[in-house]
Amino acid sequence: MGVEIERKFLTDETKLPTLQNGYRIKQGYIQTADHTTVRVRIRDKEAFLTIKGKSQGASRLEFEYPIPLQDAEEMLENLCHASLIEKTRYLLEHEGHTWEVDVFEGSNQGLIVAEIELQSEEEDFSLPEWVSKEVTEDVRYFNANLIKHPYADW
Repeated sequence: MGVEIERKFLTDETKLPTLQNGYRIKQGYIQTADHTTVRVRIRDKEAFLTIKGKSQGASRLEFEYPIPLQDAEEMLENLCHASLIEKTRYLLEHEGHTWEVDVFEGSNQGLIVAEIELQSEEEDFSLPEWVSKEVTEDVRYFNANLIKHPYADW
């Protein structure tokens, strides 16, 4: 069983180091009847299908599988909500942890979110100076919700 333990933060753009070597992500969500999330993602030229359970604090079940790129393109076109999430992801190292910094585009332009994956909810980590407010449990910042209620409309 896969469990994702992830904390999510807003950033202070003026303190972010130069972002380089990012990769493009385009993703959409297949509608489900409960709190399960089914995500289709294209990362550069790779594609994945991810199933996530309901969040409980910073944790939730997560299962991810590589799928053919053409299948992902067809799913995004025909099975996902009308709009998609588009962003560039950058990886930044800070004191033994890798931070994923997502710079959103389109209707979520202006939003920059940093995430850190942990081994346990109790794991210690230090915050980089460019991290500001924690939004781990603020559902507005879930990618699946940013499709329905884009950042530009807040």
